Amino acid sequence: MVILRDERIELHSTESIGKARQMVRDCAITQGLSLVDQTKLITAASELARNTFIHGGGGEMHIEAILAGTRRGIRATFVDHGPGISEIDMAMRDGYTTRGGLGLGLGGAKRLVNEFAISSTVGKGTTVTIVRWK
Repeated sequence: MVILRDERIELHSTESIGKARQMVRDCAITQGLSLVDQTKLITAASELARNTFIHGGGGEMHIEAILAGTRRGIRATFVDHGPGISEIDMAMRDGYTTRGGLGLGLGGAKRLVNEFAISSTVGKGTTVTIVRWK
């Protein structure tokens, strides 16, 4: 796999979530993703950036434009050092919420991308990586 673009942004404010969305949009356009795929990726990234800030107490997004053979894509990784998720299976279910939201965030983000990975350790934080291919 070849990394064509590699950027990071700290997620410590609502403004940084907007900046992260714009970075994802710019990267998706550069990689030639369709408008539908751009929208799916931006929506997933926005939700994960928001989760990183709100539930994880802040963290960072690492975004890469990637090339694997003839496939072009975007990989975004969200890392926080917050409380972690004790029940990942529960957190992935629609309707599960710890803060009174709709409970569609993680599961919804997973449905919007081609690849989704999550790891979390209670008391240490959570990492979520998503990939959307052209």
